[in-house]
Amino acid sequence: MRLIATGLALLILVLQFRLWVGEGSIPAMRRMQAAVAEQRAENERLDERNAALAADVADLRSGLQSVEERARRDMGMIGADEQFYRVIIPRD
Repeated sequence: MRLIATGLALLILVLQFRLWVGEGSIPAMRRMQAAVAEQRAENERLDERNAALAADVADLRSGLQSVEERARRDMGMIGADEQFYRVIIPRD
């Protein structure tokens, strides 16, 4: 009888060790949950960025106004009936 009790106590100790220290332990599970939460937050940020880029693409495909706006801003486009004035501010 004593041998069975000792065996069961040893088994409980081994299982407790795996629960608290081994692979798949409670601290490892908490670290994994934190990593999952961090990844979800990153995914939300990237989803918002993708939605903004998709809106830009739809806007660029829909008409010339957004294309003209980007050309003016990014490449310095000047329209055919417009005049360009460059103002240089002198340095002190």
